[in-house]
Amino acid sequence: MLTVADLTAALPDCRVAPPTGVARPEAFGRVVVDSREAGPGDLFVALPGSRTDGRHFITHALARGAGGVLTAAAPSSPVAAWWFRVSDPMDALQRCAAWNRDRCHPQVAAVTGSVGKTSTKDAIAALLSRRFRVLASAGNRNTEIGLPLTLLDLAPGHQHLVLEMGMYQRGDIALLCRLARPQVGVVTNVGPTHLARLGSMEAIAHAKAELVEALPPEGVAVLNVDDTVVAGFAARTAARAVTFGLDPAADCRAANVLSRGLEGLDFTLTWQGRSAAVTLNLAGRHHVHTALAAAAAALASGMSFDDVVAGLPGLDGGDRLRVRTTPGGVVVLDDSYNASPVSMKAALDLLGETPGRHVAVLGDMMELGEHEDAGHREVGRHLAGRAHCLVAVGTRAGIIAEAARAAGVPWVQHVPEKEAALAALWALLRPGDHVLVKGSRSMALDRLAAALDLS
Repeated sequence: MLTVADLTAALPDCRVAPPTGVARPEAFGRVVVDSREAGPGDLFVALPGSRTDGRHFITHALARGAGGVLTAAAPSSPVAAWWFRVSDPMDALQRCAAWNRDRCHPQVAAVTGSVGKTSTKDAIAALLSRRFRVLASAGNRNTEIGLPLTLLDLAPGHQHLVLEMGMYQRGDIALLCRLARPQVGVVTNVGPTHLARLGSMEAIAHAKAELVEALPPEGVAVLNVDDTVVAGFAARTAARAVTFGLDPAADCRAANVLSRGLEGLDFTLTWQGRSAAVTLNLAGRHHVHTALAAAAAALASGMSFDDVVAGLPGLDGGDRLRVRTTPGGVVVLDDSYNASPVSMKAALDLLGETPGRHVAVLGDMMELGEHEDAGHREVGRHLAGRAHCLVAVGTRAGIIAEAARAAGVPWVQHVPEKEAALAALWALLRPGDHVLVKGSRSMALDRLAAALDLS
C-alpha cells in the first residue's frame, strides 16, 4: 500500500493536488494502469501508449472509485481525488517501484529464458512459500510495466520476491534488473524465440545474459548446464554459479528419470552429496528441468534439502497444459498458449507417452526469423514415433507437414485455417484418441481445442 507521503518521497519532483470538495484517504489500495481494473481507493497511472493514451481513461478510473491519479496532465477541472503530476508517468511508475523494493528489502530471485519462465517462477515461489513469506509476479507479468506493478505489491513483511523477466529487445532485462536488483538469477534456456526481432541467436544470448551480468558478487546465478549457451553464462557474472540439469557434473542433478505420461514423473534428486527419490505431479519430461531449476534456486536461497524434497511433489505446473476428456471420449491436451520448437518437441514427447492413438494439431510458430524453416522442419521430424496423425494448421505449418511425411508419419493433412482443421478432426477422431493442440498464440488454437468439447 502506498501513501501520499510515499509517493512524494519516491517522486520528489511531482506536483501534488489534494482532492477538491471531499476528504479522501491518504493511502491507496493498489496501483493500476488499466482503468477497467481500478477500484475504490486505487491509484490509477495514466501511461502514454502508441495506440492509446491512459489520460483518455482517467474519467473512467475515477468513476470506478480510484482515489488518485498519476499523470503527465494537469486537471482541467476540480477533481475529487489526489492528483500527482509528473513529466513521464512510465518513469515515475518505475521509480516508485524501485523505491518500494528498497524500502521492503526482500531477497529477490528473477527468472528468464526462452521457454519455461513462468512455470519455473511459480515453482520457485511454491517451494520458498513452505518456509518464507513470498510474493511472486502474477501470471507472466514480466515487462517494464508488469514487473514494476509487482514491486509495488511488495509489503515490508515479504521475505522473498520471485519475478519473471521477459524481453522485447536488448537492454530490457538490464532495465528490469536495475529496478528489482535480484540476488538470485535463474536462466532456463536460450532458444530461437524472438529471433525475428533480435536477428541472431548470439543477440538473444546477450539479452538473456543481462540477468546474470546484473547479479552482485554475493549473488547466485542458477544455470541450466544442459544448455551449452546458458552454461557459458558462468563466465559472464560476478556471482557464484550453481548449475542444474541431467549432466552428471550438475550441482543440482536428476538421474533415473521415469515418465508416467499424464500422471507425472519420478527421478532421483542429488545435491551436495545427498540424494532422494522425488515424485512430480507434472506431465512431461521437460518438467524435470523446471523442478531442478526451482530446487537449485530454493537451495541457494536458504531452504534445506529436506524442505525442497518435501515440497517438489506439491508443484502443480500452473494451467498452461489443460487436459480434459470430451463427451465423445477423446482426451484433449490443450497446450495452445504459445509455441516454439523446444516447447513443441516437449509436448510431442508427452503425447507419445499417452495410450491410444496420438493426434497432433500443430499451428504456425511465429518470430523465428531465419530459423523459421529449420524450426518447423525440426518439429515435423520430431513427430515420427510420437504421433500417428498430424493436422497442420497455417502457412508455416505446411513445412511441419512436409517434414512429417518425409519422416514416415502415417497420416498427415495440411489445412490453411482452424475451421478446416476442425472439419478434418470431426472425421478423424474416435474414442480413446489423445489429441495435442499447440501453436503460437496468434493462431488462436485455443478456440479449436474448446470446439472439440462439442464432440
